[in-house]
This record gives sequence, structure tokens and C-alpha cells, in this order.
Amino acid sequence: MNKLFKTIALAGALIAGIATADACTNFIVTRGASTDGSNMVTYAADSHQLYGSLYSYVPGKYAEWMDVTEWDTGRYIGKIRQAAVTYRTLGNSNEHSLFITETTFGGRPELEDPKGGIDYGSLIYITLQRAKTAREAIDIIVELANTYGYCSSGESFSLIDQNEAWIMELIGKGPEDKGIVWVARRIPDGYVCAHANQARITTFPWDDPENCLYAPDVADVARKFGWFEGENKDFSFADAYAPLDFGAMRGCEARVWSFFRMVADDMDQYEDYAMGHNKENRMPLWVMPREKVSPKMLMDAMRDHYEGTKMDMTTDIGAGGEGCPYRWRPMYFEVDGVEYCNERATATQQTGFWLVGQARPEKVGILWFGTDDAATSPLTPIYVNSTEVPWCLSEENGSMLKYSDTSMFWITNRVAQFAYLRYNTVGKHVREYVDMWENKMLELVPAMDVKIGSAKNAKKAVKVATELTVENAQSLFDIWVDLDKYMMVKYIDGNVKGEDENGFIDNGNGKDIPGKIEQPGYSEKWKRAVAEDNGEVLKVVK
Repeated sequence: MNKLFKTIALAGALIAGIATADACTNFIVTRGASTDGSNMVTYAADSHQLYGSLYSYVPGKYAEWMDVTEWDTGRYIGKIRQAAVTYRTLGNSNEHSLFITETTFGGRPELEDPKGGIDYGSLIYITLQRAKTAREAIDIIVELANTYGYCSSGESFSLIDQNEAWIMELIGKGPEDKGIVWVARRIPDGYVCAHANQARITTFPWDDPENCLYAPDVADVARKFGWFEGENKDFSFADAYAPLDFGAMRGCEARVWSFFRMVADDMDQYEDYAMGHNKENRMPLWVMPREKVSPKMLMDAMRDHYEGTKMDMTTDIGAGGEGCPYRWRPMYFEVDGVEYCNERATATQQTGFWLVGQARPEKVGILWFGTDDAATSPLTPIYVNSTEVPWCLSEENGSMLKYSDTSMFWITNRVAQFAYLRYNTVGKHVREYVDMWENKMLELVPAMDVKIGSAKNAKKAVKVATELTVENAQSLFDIWVDLDKYMMVKYIDGNVKGEDENGFIDNGNGKDIPGKIEQPGYSEKWKRAVAEDNGEVLKVVK
């Protein structure tokens, strides 16, 4: 075990002793489908401009009116009335274990209203301040959008609490009609659901208010614009407001398919749909998993690059000689008049932050939170009743235009950028550290729960939860700083320095000169491609 692995183990021992994002991905697991009886949701806030930090809101006495600033751009929109009672929030959760996340599907541009008074990001974070349950959150989202007008494009929301899990889809009515049309469906217990930048609710029951809610005019607006004719029972929200095309299937629905394929049987039948070849073969809105889904399974599902499918990003020539599963933007390119696409997987390089939310029965919720690319960054447990944001995750610590050497976002990016250069060696090694940390934290959650539950009163319990949250996050930050330095020493210049139980191996002369160096080279596929491209020049003549 090298020094860094020992550090992670020690961190675990200490804790035990103490006891825009307009291209995102959401997976939802109901409590009957999870190993611990919690409702769970994931979120990757993917954006080329978003800084990864943990947002927070502290209830208090505020002015009658509050400012609304567009989440994606920082643009000031206007003011809305402040609520009489608000709740503490951390990221995409609040103190009542309510979680709200999103993916943008865009949809009909005719329905956008630039004059609207609230954007989709503000809908999330303001609603978290005002709602205790998922069902209540749906009502508040609708009330805010209809009262002040909605200025964003089409959105899919995930909403979970300790009892229920919902998917909600909404879009504006156009610049001449304030408000939104929407539909929300409760996900049946025992099932999993997902969405990834494409509307997924098609037809729905009109007479089941326990499990389906909708705007009274949800079909009428589509009729008005000529996008739907017929009876309400035949109305499909997704087909009316976000019709499928190749990009919607290949760039969006494929992520849902890949997740469903990981956890459920018989999903290969939808491969042609996921690849954008057959829009008539639409996937179901939710599926029953073959086994209960654990938090770690869900974490790892967010690290997907289509491994094991035809779209596997680690195996084609685009991965280079070291299996890098990333394709730099733009997503589409043209050769000799033919257009091609790069894959858009769940794990992507341009992630600001990502999370796995657990609304746990009769326990404080946990927001597993990370910054940057899910495939190379670890999650740390944030108790949702915590009253302090760890400094390494603070909005005030750095930005996309200002490097900070105490920021988790920047240190995870440093490690990731190095991993991208030699993914089949460095990336694989980074993943070992990610897994070790997350498994250790998951192992320690019961002990931390006991410590919180053993507090003398509710105030003390909150204090303990906060201390554990901050200590965990800072410990992880320190480990990743060391990892950054260690990886540089081990993998510099394409070499791989050998190690034993004492650390790096020297040549025995006492001068800190490496004694064992490996040079992995390139993949066979890449070597053959190079030989075909430039073999006549590179051929060795004997």
C-alpha cells in the first residue's frame, strides 16, 4: 500500500473514531428499487462555463422582495416576492431531504419568453427554499412560473423526498402568454427512471391525481400552435413539445439507454433507438431493475462512456493510443461532405459539479457531492442539515476565471487533465483512488449516523453533522492535493516509475534515481492506424 492509499485509510479511521448547465444527466431510483430503502437521484451539471461549488442558502429575515439572477449567465432578471418561511439549502437539496435536479431539453423555440421573470435554475434553488416535499415543490414551481413568467426553454426536473420520486417536464407558452405548460409523473415504487436533455413523458393518465399532475391547458397550447390534433388521452407531451430527431436520440436518449442497460434486462432491443436509427422504437419512461441499486452502483453509473456497447468511447481510433474516452467539442464534424458525430456520454469533461442525492427513510439525507468530471472525481458525503459549507467547496473560493489552490474544483481538474493525456494508465489509477475513497465513506456512513443520532438534542445533532461534512470534504481535498503531486512524479514524460511497499523504487545507489521504469506504449489499434497512415515513412529498413 503506497502512502496515499494509507492516507485514505487513515482518514477513514479518524472519521470512525469521531464517528448551466444545459447538457446534464439525471438518474432516479425509487426507494423500492434501492438497497437501503432511500429514494435517490443523480445530477451532472454539465457546462463549459459553470464553476463547481456547493451553493447554500441560510434562512433569515429578508426584504419583502428578492432579486432573481439567471443561473446560467448571471444576468439580473428582476424581483419576486420573498416567502414568509424559508428553509436552509445546500446545493440541490434542503434540510428536509428534498432534492431537485434538472436536464434541459430545449424543445419548441416558439415557446420561449425572454421577458419572463424567472429561469429554470432559479426555479430549482428558490423552490428548495420554500418546499418540504416533492409534491409541494411541483406546486411551487408552477406557481412561480405562472406568476412571474418563465424565461428559459424546456426542462425536465427530478424531484425526490423520503417518500416519493417524480419526473416533471415543462416549457413556456410563448412570448404572448405568461407561464408554463407541464406534466409531472410519480415514478412507481420499485422502478428507476432517467432523463438526459430530451423530454421523455409521452402520453399520461388524465384521471390519476395521486400519480400524475398536469397543467389544465397542457394539450390546448399544442393545439393552438398546430402540433397536436385529437383527444386528450392521445396527447404526448414529448412529441408535441420536443419532437425526436437524430441528435435527441444519439446525444441524449442514448445516455438513458446506457443506464437502463446497466441495471435492467432486455434493453438491447432499444439499441437502434439509442443510436438514432429508429425513433419508433422509443424506450419506456421507467424500468424495473434486475436487482436493487446501491448508492455506489449509482455513483459509478454516472461514470459511463458507453463501455461495452457499439458506442464505446474507449475503443475507437478517436480514443487515441491510450484509450481516452473524451472528444473535444464541437460534437459534429464533416469530412468530404459527410457529417459525423462524436458521442455524448454521461461522463464528460465539462462538468461543473455532480451529485448523488439520498433521501433516506427516518435519517438525515446525504448529498454526495463532487466537482468536475464524474469519471475522475470523487464524491464526498454532505449531510443536508449541515450549517457550514466546506471552504474547498465554497462559491467564494475561486471561479472559472480565477485559480484557487484551496479549491476542490481546481484540484480535481488538475488531476483530470493529467489523466486525459494517458487515460488507460493514469485514468485507471485515479479511478482506484476514487473507488477507495467512496467505498470508505459508504462504509463509515452508519457510524456517522450513530454519532449524529447520539447527540443530546437536535441542535447538537446538526453541529455533529456539520463537523463530519466539513472534515470529510477537507480530508478529501488534502488527499487529492497529494494525489496530484504523486501522479506527476509517477507518470511524468510517458514513463511509469515502479513502486513497492516502501514507495518508489530507486537504483540502490542512494541518489534518488529511479530503479524501475516502464513504458506502456500505445494500443494495438492505434499502432495499426499509424502504420496504415504513414507506414512508408516510419518503416524500419534492415
